[in-house]
Parts: sequence; structure tokens; C-alpha cells
Amino acid sequence: MQSDTGVRVVSVADVSWDDVRTVFGTRGDPAGCWCQYFKLPNAEFESATKEDCSGMLRQQVSANDPAPGVIAYLGDEPVGWCAVEPRPNYPRLRRAKVVTEGSRQDPDDASVWAVTCFVVRVGFRKRGVGGALLRGAVDQARALGARVVEGYPVDTAERVGAPSAELYHGTVSLFVKAGFAVVSRPTRDRAVVELVLRG
Repeated sequence: MQSDTGVRVVSVADVSWDDVRTVFGTRGDPAGCWCQYFKLPNAEFESATKEDCSGMLRQQVSANDPAPGVIAYLGDEPVGWCAVEPRPNYPRLRRAKVVTEGSRQDPDDASVWAVTCFVVRVGFRKRGVGGALLRGAVDQARALGARVVEGYPVDTAERVGAPSAELYHGTVSLFVKAGFAVVSRPTRDRAVVELVLRG
């Protein structure tokens, strides 16, 4: 899928692992987590190395059932990532306050997909990459049978001046612009949003 900003979004299953490594980088939270935080118990996550987490994501991509996210490109340059999978694939979400107090969906319903994480490389921010990633994530979820796509974004009106490292869930405005509805606000600065794809 290509956006009007020139950003092209592709399933992570269809890209080279080198492109995935380029997006996650070698420094900062993405390089340490590799989108495993919501998949591992706390003790296991705390003891996992960067290499462990990177290997887990690589295995999840190669298993491709379903692919765990999408990659964004500007031209041939990989510039971003969005994690999206059936919500039961994220066991830590079962205990997260934003979900337990905010979601109206059955926690075991595999037709409910969750958008849990965005990574946009430094130097490519504020260029429409986040919006394109979200649209691509929704397209992938829809194509693979999702009934609802849910997100847990930060409300930047309540968390003014939040650094980009705190916005990996996405922002309320990003999701609303993509057609998601706010269904609850379980904390002052976080919302649960959903987009119903089919009845």
C-alpha cells in the first residue's frame, strides 16, 4: 500500500531481515525490545538480551501465522514499523490496566487485533510515516480476518511534551484521524480506541 505522502507499507513477512534490523536500529528502546514486551512475562523480558528479543521477532516473522507487523518505506529506505496481531498473541495485555479497565472486547477473542507499537526512525519523523503505518496495519488485519482493531494510544493533550520514546503506543489524534473511535479512558493520559471492521 502506498500513501499520499509517498510512504509504502508492506507486511514484515515480505521484506528482508536487514530492513527490519535497519528500522529497529542499535540504540534506544526499539533495539532492546524488538516488540517482545507484550509477549513475554516480566521476569523473562527483564532477563532477555537484545539478541534474544531480536531472535524472537525473527522467529515470529518466519512463522508468519500471522506476520506480526508491517514495515514502512520511503523510496527504498525502510523507515518504520508497526506491530499488529490478534490480541491473544500479547499475553501481557491481559494484565495491563489500560486493557483490563478500558477494553470492551473479550480478551480471548482472536478476531480482535491489537496495534501495540510504532517505531519511526530518527530523521523520518513528521513525514506521515505513523499514519501510513497505522493504515497498513489495519489493511493487514482486515485481510487476515480481523473483526476489530484496537489500540492503546497516549493522549498528548494530557501528557504534554512527552518525548517520542513515550509515544510508542501511538497518539490518540493519530488513531482518530484513521477512523478509530475512543471507547474509554482508563487513565488520565491513555485511551482505548477501536475500529470495527465487520459486525
